Amino acid sequence: MPQVKIIAKNFMDMVASLPAIKLDLLYRNQFICEAILRSLPPLAKKYVLQMLYIDIPITSKSLQEWLLADGSSKHKVAIDRLIQLRVFEVIDRKKETTYKLNSTFQTNLRKHMISGGILPREPMPQSVTARLPTSEELDAYAHEQWECFLLQLISSGQAEKSTSFSSSMMRIFQRGLLRQRDKEAPRLTESGFQFLLMDTNAQLWYIIREYISNSEEQGVDQADLIAFLLELSFHTPGEAYSLDTLTDDQTTMIKDLADLGLVKLQKGRKESWFIPTKLATNLSVSLTDSSSRKQGFVVVETNFRMYAYSSSKLHCEILRLFARVEYQLPNLIVGAITKESLYNAFENGITAGQLLVTPEYR
Repeated sequence: MPQVKIIAKNFMDMVASLPAIKLDLLYRNQFICEAILRSLPPLAKKYVLQMLYIDIPITSKSLQEWLLADGSSKHKVAIDRLIQLRVFEVIDRKKETTYKLNSTFQTNLRKHMISGGILPREPMPQSVTARLPTSEELDAYAHEQWECFLLQLISSGQAEKSTSFSSSMMRIFQRGLLRQRDKEAPRLTESGFQFLLMDTNAQLWYIIREYISNSEEQGVDQADLIAFLLELSFHTPGEAYSLDTLTDDQTTMIKDLADLGLVKLQKGRKESWFIPTKLATNLSVSLTDSSSRKQGFVVVETNFRMYAYSSSKLHCEILRLFARVEYQLPNLIVGAITKESLYNAFENGITAGQLLVTPEYR
């Protein structure tokens, strides 16, 4: 998929914006320290790991001695990110600036490196949960839920089955992705169409970021939600975890995450549990800007006939936003870009520039 302008800040910018006191509280959790480490640029990771067992401040000159000849620009990016996240504490002296690892972060990352850390909840025994979904079934469930979520964004009437998204999820739709005029059905905004062009990781973190912002407006502590999300990424996919181990806010969040396909909820005779999918366990990986991209092809002829090699209903509906889809075979979508379909796209706020980078498949 081609690169498009990101409409959301990097999620770690949101973490970095937390007050110093809340960041220090986050760093008391060993798993969050590892998630932060994973999110750092490569050179920043190198600095953290090399300073992990150094308890005295390191001068800026000493850090630069660890660089290769062409690493000065990367050095500035790494230092800026470490300072933003309060992983580095800056000590200004008369002669030279020195850096020291945040003591809370340093202590807990050391412990995690040595012991591996212990999650606050253990998987439930199989005698209680009986048969759990297989890895393939869980992947299919996550894909179906996520695609249904995006179809709901395109049009509430496009989803093949009725959806019951929570009010929290629906409020996210209204935060710039949809617009609604009096007595008209909701329509995608320019940002909403752009959102559909983003890769799954970027989409996921945009939704999570907006969800956290929306929850904060409802009086839920932002730091607690971030901590739970990052902690969730270290759970084992396919294992069952009891809902009784969660707080009220975490239980509400788990139910909302089930709408997105990040977890699957199940209920037994006496107990209920959630099962993380790969979408949830990839959360800490998705903190970085890199992402995997699906491969495929869209062919547009000189007469504007269009052939898209995809079996996805979602891709078909995205193409329908600016083209006339004529029929869909098991792995091929056939249509045409017409004057009427373009007028309709422009009326809905889609720009010509976006259409030039629309196809997810090349």
